[in-house]
Amino acid sequence: MQQAPSLHLPPTSQGTLLRGRIAYSQFQQGYRTGLEPILMAAAVAARPGQHVLEIGCGAGAGLLCLMHRVPDLHGTGVEKDSETAALARTNLLANKKVQASVITASFPEGVPDLLRFDHCMTNPPWHAPTGTASPEPRRDLARRMDMQTLPLWIKGAAAILRHKGSLTLALPTALTDRAIAELSAHGFGGVTLYPFWPKTGREARILLIQAKLGVKSPARVLSGLTLHEADGAFTPQARDVLENGTALPGL
Repeated sequence: MQQAPSLHLPPTSQGTLLRGRIAYSQFQQGYRTGLEPILMAAAVAARPGQHVLEIGCGAGAGLLCLMHRVPDLHGTGVEKDSETAALARTNLLANKKVQASVITASFPEGVPDLLRFDHCMTNPPWHAPTGTASPEPRRDLARRMDMQTLPLWIKGAAAILRHKGSLTLALPTALTDRAIAELSAHGFGGVTLYPFWPKTGREARILLIQAKLGVKSPARVLSGLTLHEADGAFTPQARDVLENGTALPGL
């Protein structure tokens, strides 16, 4: 069991995930967790006893949601920012996730070579490096993607996944072609696209891309999930995932 962090952290706000099922603290200033880590965690077909790695885990939302849904799962997070990594450890301990740990490192250098995982997942930074930097360094680190981040993280995942292990990426639709090309270049196949429709009839802006290492199955596009009703409320299917922590329908 990891020890509570001794690092003095900036002010945090206490909240919850999955409608109170998970205690979750965030920094008052900087990046705030969105829907993507929860949706990503709902896509991973992990089983009890397996090992899952979250790359760029932030304050631990993805790991917490996945470990809530799948009992007896071994979870590891990798987070570059030392204060955010310490907050993730605090959140894991607050929820008694004793089979989880967080490595403070820039992936993939910080992950021991001997570790092997059944699944990797990541919600990487999305914004172009040429965009305007945020005055809050932690927010900037979480939002702006270096051009090498996506290929480096996919290559790193390929090096530590077991054969037929899965990699799940939460991305904007604009990065679909780049992600598929990188996955193919590093030995992934069976690519599955799972779009999220803001409302019926609206263009998808975010999606999950899931692939398996060392398989040659053809790509497929699933029907995905509509997030909101016409009035802006979450659809029943979206609420089931976001509030009850169920797996994504149809995946």
